Amino acid sequence: MNITGQISETSSSDSKTFLSEGARNMLLATFFFGLMNVFVKQLENIPAMEIVFFRCLVSLVACWFGLRSKKVDWLGNNRLLLTLRGTFGTLALFTFFLTIQNIPLASAVTLQYLSPIFTTAIAVFFLNEKIRPLHWLFYLISFAGVFFIKGFNSDFPLIFLFTGIVSAICSGAAYNLVRSLKGQEHPLVIVLHFQLVGIVVGFLFTVFQWTTPVGIEWIYLLATGILTQLGQVHLTKALQAEQVAKVSILNYTGIFYALFFGWFLFGEIYNLQTVAGILLVVAGVVMSILYSRRRTNVEELEITKT
Repeated sequence: MNITGQISETSSSDSKTFLSEGARNMLLATFFFGLMNVFVKQLENIPAMEIVFFRCLVSLVACWFGLRSKKVDWLGNNRLLLTLRGTFGTLALFTFFLTIQNIPLASAVTLQYLSPIFTTAIAVFFLNEKIRPLHWLFYLISFAGVFFIKGFNSDFPLIFLFTGIVSAICSGAAYNLVRSLKGQEHPLVIVLHFQLVGIVVGFLFTVFQWTTPVGIEWIYLLATGILTQLGQVHLTKALQAEQVAKVSILNYTGIFYALFFGWFLFGEIYNLQTVAGILLVVAGVVMSILYSRRRTNVEELEITKT
């Protein structure tokens, strides 16, 4: 078959597929993470760090079997960076769970969506990357949304606005450490050390602040770990199937899950100011992603021409 025929056949095949493999997996990952957030919120009587401990314990088992099957040395080569990645990841997870437990679900998830901004900002100092001036405008739009979300709502304690932002900052630091380890460590080794730090820190906390789960809470804790692992599997498949820029934007469909679950399961009602704030946060980050994608395409085209 000639090249024209192959292109025609590929286009015909793509037209029959409503969603690409990468898009399907990203949507599934977002759905599983959305469900995980629901179970975390159901565990409002369990300390956040105790949830981190159980969540990391379940994921550790899955990572361990994965490393055994691939015959990869779990110790890794960059112990300091691996430990730092695990530390920032654990702190991000702890503050995120704490935020989910104490403020409306969609608001907590939206604050976590600030993490790409901090990832980029930290990369300026950590990886010597550059930020274009227009990016700062998009970031200001997102932070304006944060103030809209908080507003003058007395049911939204300022401390949990702070923990939500800290979670996003720590996520940004963790993502930069993951990027710095690219090509040096097996992905499962990086994930494993995150779980190890989470288990150690979580255990130390639970020694002094242990709350015994009751009845169905055990199932919620198990579900949190399983759903996290399912989300990670489909997220990995999505990123391996297509370019990050093409599928990462679908991650923001998670806000619709958070809005729906918050309203349907927890009776959360959002006023127009809060909804406007959520939209501003998401819009700022999405515009930044789209602008970065466009600039990358333009630069690649210019390189090709030369």
